[in-house]
Amino acid sequence: MRQWIALSLLCMSALLMPVSASAACESPIKFGALTWESGQFTSGVLKYIVEDGYGCTVEEVPGAGPALDTALSQNDIQVIGEQWVGRSPIMEKAIEQNKVAVIGDTLKGGATQGWYVPRYVLEENPGLRSYQDLPKYTELFKDPEDPSKSRFMNCPSGWTCEIFNTRLLKTTGLDSLFNNAHPGTGAALDAEIASAFEQHKPLLFYYWQPTGLMAKYDLAPLEFPAHEDECWQNLLLADGKMDCVSGFPVSPLGIAVSTPFIESNPELATVFEKVQFTSDELNGAILEMSESKRTGDEQAMVFLRENPDVWQAWLSDEAATNLSTKLGLSSTGAIDTETAASNTNQSALSSSFPSWSLETPLNNALASVVQNYGDVFRTISTIALTYLLLPIERLLTVIPPWLIIAFVTVLGWFGVRKIWFALACGAGLFLIGAFGLWGALIDTLALLIVSVLVTVVIGIPIGIAMSGSKLLRKLVTPVLDVMQTMPSFVYLIPVLMLFGIGKVPALFATVIYALPPLIRLTALGIAQVNHEMVEAGRSFGSTHLQLLLWIKLPQALPSIMAGINQAVMMSLAMVVLASMIGAPGLGEDVLQSIQTLNIGQGLQAGTAIVIIAIIIDRITQAFGQGKRTRQKTIEAGRRPIG
Repeated sequence: MRQWIALSLLCMSALLMPVSASAACESPIKFGALTWESGQFTSGVLKYIVEDGYGCTVEEVPGAGPALDTALSQNDIQVIGEQWVGRSPIMEKAIEQNKVAVIGDTLKGGATQGWYVPRYVLEENPGLRSYQDLPKYTELFKDPEDPSKSRFMNCPSGWTCEIFNTRLLKTTGLDSLFNNAHPGTGAALDAEIASAFEQHKPLLFYYWQPTGLMAKYDLAPLEFPAHEDECWQNLLLADGKMDCVSGFPVSPLGIAVSTPFIESNPELATVFEKVQFTSDELNGAILEMSESKRTGDEQAMVFLRENPDVWQAWLSDEAATNLSTKLGLSSTGAIDTETAASNTNQSALSSSFPSWSLETPLNNALASVVQNYGDVFRTISTIALTYLLLPIERLLTVIPPWLIIAFVTVLGWFGVRKIWFALACGAGLFLIGAFGLWGALIDTLALLIVSVLVTVVIGIPIGIAMSGSKLLRKLVTPVLDVMQTMPSFVYLIPVLMLFGIGKVPALFATVIYALPPLIRLTALGIAQVNHEMVEAGRSFGSTHLQLLLWIKLPQALPSIMAGINQAVMMSLAMVVLASMIGAPGLGEDVLQSIQTLNIGQGLQAGTAIVIIAIIIDRITQAFGQGKRTRQKTIEAGRRPIG
């Protein structure tokens, strides 16, 4: 028996030995899943090299930039495929502590960045060449949300470039002329730039390369003085004191790896040091990736197959042979038709469905609408800002905070008739002010009030019409189903392209998201009105309008108020999400805290949102009660305790 056991173990060892010998690493290598195109492409190339060339196991870990930097410093991940040297304070600190190293030079000549305008803006305004010329051309870049000033489109909140762009606005003196707009996310910034180009509009913004957008559109940089490192290092500090102006550095791009990874995988570290693309190769790959709707891994596969002469110099002969075999390349670098055909057949067998994607037609349709009717939507945006959002925001700003707190406290008592709740409302608002979030609260409340007003004006009439028409009910109900079940993020995309970054797209996205429950509950409340009461009204000669105003609406009021309550709560949730497209308010603080891993800021902003949500929910629920139920609540509040 022992002999059989020993023989079995010997056979198993013989089978496993080739696998172990061919592997360059003992444990899976975890890559940070990057969200930008160049990072996805470079990571894809590295993963194919590591997995198919050297036989290692690869895993991807998602996360935002600061989160991945922190994970790398703790060796929770081992590789970040693209790292801008000198851009991340977290990474710089980890390098000083010898926890992380940035190796290689993945972009020949380095990455560039700066303040840009569309090329046609320079052609139409020959005097505009540098940042010093901007005061003479402020009329070109008017801020639709504040026409008294112009607008500079900064980085998304929480990115390192947001800090030095904000400092540059101040040190150049342009902060008195330009509002510092934050798009919320990189995708929102790209959408604003694309929208400006499609409509041939002027736009002043920060951008960088390599990116697909840089290859797609003709962006012209504004001139700055030569780069001064001491000044630049100070501009990277939010509380920096130096009053200086510096041009942007050319940032080397490297591969960030953890120190334990280098010690455990010296051969792979040597390969990473050799990886390098030219700007044409990288920009071309990103543009092709975007236009062909490929993932970073798919574009990496295309690049490796089409450019074996580039990557074979990075790898050992054995690894290059392994990768060539996996890619279906012959020893001369040509594509092995037999292997390629086998891969194609396997790909075809992996899917039994035809390709009926609507992605391209929908994108083309949206681009066409932006090109042909962009001015119409921007006019609507201006009207909404001028006559709805800005007046309410100014009114809330003028009212002293103590008066708003007192009003909400009285309103809370009048609705719930409980003194402890009224005092809690006042204390909650005071706490938000003490957190330093009163300005953000005003922005959120202004957008919330306008959103709810527009939702009520649109939703209640549609609900009334649905209650009286079976045909309309059949037509509108499927639309409401789609509106209510569609992920809320989807609403942000088209309104962003049509109305631009800021409060107006947030308003329309919020209205779309909050309408369905109000329409449904309004229609349901009117449909459930006692039929005998309606017949009694008719017998006394009431018209349809009189029946609606004096019988149906009063009886349906609890249901309608429940719909308004739901609309308010959904509007609040959407207003927070709308920070991703540049809407200011409490959501912006939450988003910034996520991108910078600022736990304290996130908890404070989250607490403020919870306080506002509870206050609004309880008060609207109280006023939404039926008359008899509300009278019972009031009487219960008057009873002495005990």
